[in-house]
Amino acid sequence: MKTVPEFTKTIHGVANCGPFKPCWESLKQYRVPDWYQDGKFGIFIHWGAYSVPGFGNEWYPRQMYLQGTKEFEHHVATYGPQSEFGYKDFLPLFKAENYDPDHWANLFRKAGAKFVVPVAEHHDGFAMYDCGFSGGCAATKGPKRNLIGELAEAVRKEWLTFGLSSHRAEHWWFMNGGMQFESDVQDPRFAGLYGPAQPKEMQPNQECLDD
Repeated sequence: MKTVPEFTKTIHGVANCGPFKPCWESLKQYRVPDWYQDGKFGIFIHWGAYSVPGFGNEWYPRQMYLQGTKEFEHHVATYGPQSEFGYKDFLPLFKAENYDPDHWANLFRKAGAKFVVPVAEHHDGFAMYDCGFSGGCAATKGPKRNLIGELAEAVRKEWLTFGLSSHRAEHWWFMNGGMQFESDVQDPRFAGLYGPAQPKEMQPNQECLDD
């Protein structure tokens, strides 16, 4: 897939080539697939650059910019002010050097799972696959590997169903705490990663919806 340099972001048109049209009437035709109804047990995975600080949970990227939270205090005490060390600075440290997707998939099958669904991109704007839509991705930064692609191949070799989850919808506001004080969220060079960082109450604009 096409990738973009640094943290820049472009908006791409998406062809309507699937079974659904972008309207509620079309989406009402959706039915839950049999593999999910019958699967009973599956593995859902949150894993990303937020595992580098290993503090709190996968919402660390948001909480580290919210003044008064334990993540904010931990971040300043451990890494320094967010204007000097922001979330973007965790990306080079996210190496995934012990990542063994074949081992994962084999373990999931032995555990009795029938399907595996990792988060392809969390609200943090960092895609775990080779992606040109995001402001940063694992194929070009950090591990420099298509982590999701490798897992998809491994899971399918074990005859399990592979799915994906994207949480990009909340990227609109996820980093907005960094707009309230001096931080790298306000630096336009990193807008592709940090997103619009708008107030949570504000409705997304058309550019965000298209994205």
